[in-house]
Amino acid sequence: MGDPLSKHGSRALRPATLLVHGGGTRSPFGETSEALYLTQGYVFDSMEACEARFKGDDPGFVYSRYGNPTVAMFEERMALLEGAEAARATATGMAAVTASLMSQVKAGDHVVAARALFGACRYIAEDLLPRYGVASTLVDGANLDEWRAAIRPETKVLFLESPTNPCLDVYDIAAISTIAHENGALVVVDNVFATPILQKPLTLGADLVVYSATKHIDGGGRCLGGVILGRKDLIEGDLQQFLRQTGPALSPFNAWVLLKALETLSLRVRQQMQSAARIADFLAAHPHVSFVRYPGRSDHPHADIVKKQMSGGGTLVAFEIAGGKRAAFAFARGLEVIKISSNLGDAKSLITHPATTTHQRLTPEARAGLGVTEGLVRLSVGLEDADDLIEDLSAALSALDRRGLAAE
Repeated sequence: MGDPLSKHGSRALRPATLLVHGGGTRSPFGETSEALYLTQGYVFDSMEACEARFKGDDPGFVYSRYGNPTVAMFEERMALLEGAEAARATATGMAAVTASLMSQVKAGDHVVAARALFGACRYIAEDLLPRYGVASTLVDGANLDEWRAAIRPETKVLFLESPTNPCLDVYDIAAISTIAHENGALVVVDNVFATPILQKPLTLGADLVVYSATKHIDGGGRCLGGVILGRKDLIEGDLQQFLRQTGPALSPFNAWVLLKALETLSLRVRQQMQSAARIADFLAAHPHVSFVRYPGRSDHPHADIVKKQMSGGGTLVAFEIAGGKRAAFAFARGLEVIKISSNLGDAKSLITHPATTTHQRLTPEARAGLGVTEGLVRLSVGLEDADDLIEDLSAALSALDRRGLAAE
């Protein structure tokens, strides 16, 4: 196979070009589209060659749980887009989160995490890590003093999402990274809501960045995947060993789907963001909506941080339907174009009720502390015409009056 196309030429390529050409390798057949290598293992010319490959003396692939040509192309393209020295793909986004945390700690260590996390991410920090002797502390991610106060001599990792799921809080990654590094800890950022198009945590001081590639990177609701990016020593050290031995490998077929999807990622995210901004403004003016949270609006509580570290408001809008759960459910039933689903980042607009889905395992008190009210819904804006989406939302909200569910 040839050298990665991104290494050809003398000019640095911009993100949109890297998304089409970055990390591409061609077989002797010279295929235009990236090749799909569906194989578990690899054949060696001799036992000596096999020994050298397993020892690392001879570069190449030994087993697809360790690495695969198609998966490697996806990893290389993601690293180029993110500005990372290296990347490793995983079977799912949660596999990426779990591996990025557990590979960096051992019994007796300590992790500090922002309290506002996706339900499964919070489970890893709050329940799973302590089972293996790794203590954890949850803090208000927006309060830098809480981050400082939570750090102990044995703290190894600070973990956060920004923007958060589902309330779209935005945390100061640079300031949190400074706090961590002053205390010898690493920072892991889940950047799935911002995407690598709108935010670059590594340039802000983060050590590892994780994505659920299932979301915007695929963008078509087709397959699962995850990826971890960062410095070469971190990726190829304990993290790589953890992945090899525990086996959360991304399938070559899924890697191929994700590679092809990356070609349109920038176009999709920017179009979805334009629609999301219009929808947020529409919802903010509607009498049946108690509040709207969108990072692109000036009334966002962390608007100054958004302006500093993001290049756009993103594709998601969180808003509260006045009247609680009953009104929120009735509103969702009135939608025709927008579909009910717990996924996000899709070409189709999707809406979910976090209190009964992604955050249902939390206590009512914990949900209330995060702002996950009974009337809160999270809208992932797709690629439909924005006017059609606004008309769909308007009709569903107006139907609350006919059903007698509109709040006074």
